Amino acid sequence: MARFLPEGESLLVRTDFTDDTAWAQTLAAVIASYDEDTETGLTPVDDVNFNGLTATELADLVDGQTYVFLADTTTMTDPEHPLLAVDTSDADARGDCDGVFRIAPFAMAEVEVNFFLSNMDFEDYANSVDDDGVFRGFDR
Repeated sequence: MARFLPEGESLLVRTDFTDDTAWAQTLAAVIASYDEDTETGLTPVDDVNFNGLTATELADLVDGQTYVFLADTTTMTDPEHPLLAVDTSDADARGDCDGVFRIAPFAMAEVEVNFFLSNMDFEDYANSVDDDGVFRGFDR
């Protein structure tokens, strides 16, 4: 089966299909994190062809995206549903992904919009996670 990421800068790719309710809750929380008039490039990808996709496998799929968000097994099983942010900025050149951190769904807009507008870098957020590796916002 061939996998192809859709076009878009801010992809949120579902990679675990074990719990449709957890996915619906996660996506609803992500969408609720945005203000009505917030400029965003978020594109949710709910395609079973991405079932089991790992951050490492993203390197073969990225086509200009400098970051991708994954809703993986941890997202579906952890009560907080933290998403995985993956730095793919050098994936084409190196053949792997640079770094990862997790985001609480309620903080998704803060991260995604700043990535989308190039206001902040991946490291700004990766270096600001809580002790458990999850970014929950700068004001918390």
